[in-house]
Amino acid sequence: MTLDQHRGGSGEPLVLVHGIGHTWRGFRPMLPLLEQHFDVLAMDLPGFGHSPPLENGAAPGPEVLADSVAEAMDAAGFETAHLAGNSLGGWIALELARRGRARTCTAISPAGLAHGRENDLARSVLNGMRWLAQNTPAPAPLLRNPLTRTLFAGPTLGKPWRASPDELLEQTRLFADAPGFDATMTEVVQRHVAGLPDISCPVLVLWGTKDVVLLPRQGRRFVRLIPDCELRYLKGLGHVPMSDDPELLADAIREFALGARRSSPERPAAAPA
Repeated sequence: MTLDQHRGGSGEPLVLVHGIGHTWRGFRPMLPLLEQHFDVLAMDLPGFGHSPPLENGAAPGPEVLADSVAEAMDAAGFETAHLAGNSLGGWIALELARRGRARTCTAISPAGLAHGRENDLARSVLNGMRWLAQNTPAPAPLLRNPLTRTLFAGPTLGKPWRASPDELLEQTRLFADAPGFDATMTEVVQRHVAGLPDISCPVLVLWGTKDVVLLPRQGRRFVRLIPDCELRYLKGLGHVPMSDDPELLADAIREFALGARRSSPERPAAAPA
């Protein structure tokens, strides 16, 4: 399977993995900043953006989607890479870290450890956003108005006024048409991320304090299970903070990835806020 990809920059390899319903374009505000330091590979997961669904009706669970990312890494010549993923992409990045494919791993509001009612909340919010994307006949004027833009982007962004209306329009259309959304959502809410204690690389968990899709309290669960893990809360940012503050996110990924490369793997993890 060939995934729609973005590749650019120079330096150490960095792989970016988007969340459910999103595409690699969600990282676009950060790309110019990251490509100054990394050879960046970002891709649309199977069934999202311009990538076709999995072949033969395979269930698109996080582990299977991680296989697709691993294949893209192999094709790019990345035996290992710094990994950064958002939401479902954070779960996938952690799965690849468990497999030994990560030099460092930055998980941004990762899915995988939500409890029953928390899963219900996330599914309700995302299903509501998808319904709106599919049933609004002319979203462009609404997305260009800073007030009505919140209807589309508010549940996932802490600062929807900072997002580009044109990019939101593109992402809204791709979200509405994503053939892999329903099957992937079913897989995600039925299971929890496994093997976190087996991760040996440094892990940074970033969580926006205004995340209403996956609640910030879930971050502490990852710290308890991953041996070398740091948790940072991002004040005022939402579930998809790459548009809220691309400079902050790019700096955090860069400093952690390149700093962890030089530091001892035995450094203690910071206590959560």
